[in-house]
Amino acid sequence: MKKITLAENAGFCFGVQRAVEEAIKIQKQYSKKIYTLGPLIHNNDVVKFLEENNIYSVEFENIDMLKEGDVIVIRSHGVGIEVIESLKARNLIVVNATCPYVTNIQKKVNKYSSLGYKIVILGDKKHPEVVGINGWCNNDAIVTNNGEFDEELPKKVCAVSQTTEKEANWQNTINNLTPHVKELLSFNTICSATEVRQKSIDELSKVSDAVIVVGGKNSSNTTKLYEIAKNNCINTIHIENVNELPKEFIENESFEKIGITAGASTPDWIIKEVIDKLEGNKKMENQLELMNEMDRRFRIGDEVEGEILSITNDVVVISLVGYKSDGVIPFKELTSAEKLEEVLNNIKVGDTIKAKVIKLKNEDNYVVLSRLEFEKEEALGYLEKVYENNEELTIKVTAAKEKGLVAYYNGVRIFIPSSQIDIKYVEDKESLVGTEMTVKLIDFSKENLSKIVASRKTLLEEAKAKKENITWDSLQVGDIVKAEIKRFTNFGAFAEVYGVDGLIHLSQISWSHIKSCEEVLKIGQIVDVKIINLDKDAKKLSLSIKELTPEPWSVVDEKYSEGSAVLGKVVRINDFGAFVELEPGIDGLVHISKISHDHIKHPSEVLSIGEEVKCIILSIDKENKKIALSIKDAE
Repeated sequence: MKKITLAENAGFCFGVQRAVEEAIKIQKQYSKKIYTLGPLIHNNDVVKFLEENNIYSVEFENIDMLKEGDVIVIRSHGVGIEVIESLKARNLIVVNATCPYVTNIQKKVNKYSSLGYKIVILGDKKHPEVVGINGWCNNDAIVTNNGEFDEELPKKVCAVSQTTEKEANWQNTINNLTPHVKELLSFNTICSATEVRQKSIDELSKVSDAVIVVGGKNSSNTTKLYEIAKNNCINTIHIENVNELPKEFIENESFEKIGITAGASTPDWIIKEVIDKLEGNKKMENQLELMNEMDRRFRIGDEVEGEILSITNDVVVISLVGYKSDGVIPFKELTSAEKLEEVLNNIKVGDTIKAKVIKLKNEDNYVVLSRLEFEKEEALGYLEKVYENNEELTIKVTAAKEKGLVAYYNGVRIFIPSSQIDIKYVEDKESLVGTEMTVKLIDFSKENLSKIVASRKTLLEEAKAKKENITWDSLQVGDIVKAEIKRFTNFGAFAEVYGVDGLIHLSQISWSHIKSCEEVLKIGQIVDVKIINLDKDAKKLSLSIKELTPEPWSVVDEKYSEGSAVLGKVVRINDFGAFVELEPGIDGLVHISKISHDHIKHPSEVLSIGEEVKCIILSIDKENKKIALSIKDAE
């Protein structure tokens, strides 16, 4: 007996189903013939069904055939800004049924193209969804169908994907962009349902003798499902409906295991007809019965209202009038964890409560409900405004993960990647658990809650930039300021002045000759410095310590006189004598003949570096910065 297995997530996806339902609702609302801009979905059977309900497709080039006041529905693929404006200019009633996933992509490309990023779209450049997305960035995007690029890539790139693309193509795109792009923002916008659908058929086709892919021949996502299945199972066919199912395919006794999947534009009843045909019109088994759950009164996401029958240790039991089983709200779905005790104290048996269906049947045959989803909807609405208005948000960190921090806002999970926690790398993320953190949202999606991402680093960088701008505006050449030594290089020391980094060149540290900063400075040391040069545009600040004291040779004749005895330190020795430092910046030469009364071949025979010696000043040449000294005359 043939075993027929239906792949997970086969058939209508959320966006397509929403578009069809919206069109039918609008037609009933206006009670007249309405139009969709292009076929609402890529399925001929559904298109015929819509026409039977007075819903007809019209291409944009034929839009002039419509009259003022006619209703036109934007399909789930979406369109560009110019198209929407053109439709409104004709005084048509425009109903936007663009898939929320696609709308999210449109917002991203619109936002980041205006910020100077070049948009890269992975997908088919002729596909309506890609054409529409491109229309939100002035039709200036780079479109690749496989992640390969021939042209030179710009420095700033924002990459997105057609919702029905393959994950492998997305990874190839990122791999090819990363080495060549200085600043890359990548948003994996492949629809989560598409990912599940493709992964499911990939696994199913590997263990099937034959595979049937049901869906429109011009459907992008259905074609990709066919390609994936065909790669694993040679006996894979693509049909639009049961009428195209070959007789020899049905009667082939060698096909013991048959896998079935369907594109996002394929309604349940078409899939049912195919399964029914394969089973010879017999009673459908578990796979088809599972699909029939979708025909019940309740559907995932439905809002219900019922009376509280009981409150147990972990669930609230709800009476669902007209349904064959009751519902339960697990405590974790009743409200957010911090509010649970308060809510439980305020509800009682007999109260009426509203909730949303999140599972049609659990192991005890109860419908699983969620009250938390209402709170999440309110929170998501608020977070969407925060994201669109680029506002700040205070959240509490609840967990540290390998790749970042997890926080919650009224039951909505927010992720802060490790790279977005601070300006500097944070080694101990655990220390931040339990703390409140002010952040900005850098990614947001109502449809994919795993893509709500926040950044604290952005705010810290903004605060730092603001502080630096104030500092730059206040600094002037000649100012004497406090500076903290931050780090050393072989050419000088970097010091922070009011949040701005400046360089103290090695030659500007001391009037005396030094080989390294460490000879006179320490990390963390606070020193007085003089600003000797600044470039506000290039953000370069040059500092000096030695400029705070007079140049030693300028006052040498005020401090020293010929014939005087002085103490000094030997700092350099060579063949013809030794240099003695009288003070930082002023060295004198003791010629080899003036070192000792005894004959010596080299100064190192009687002198050593660092030794303190007493000398007589023989002569001072202020102009040429030379002092002649004698050790033997001081003895």
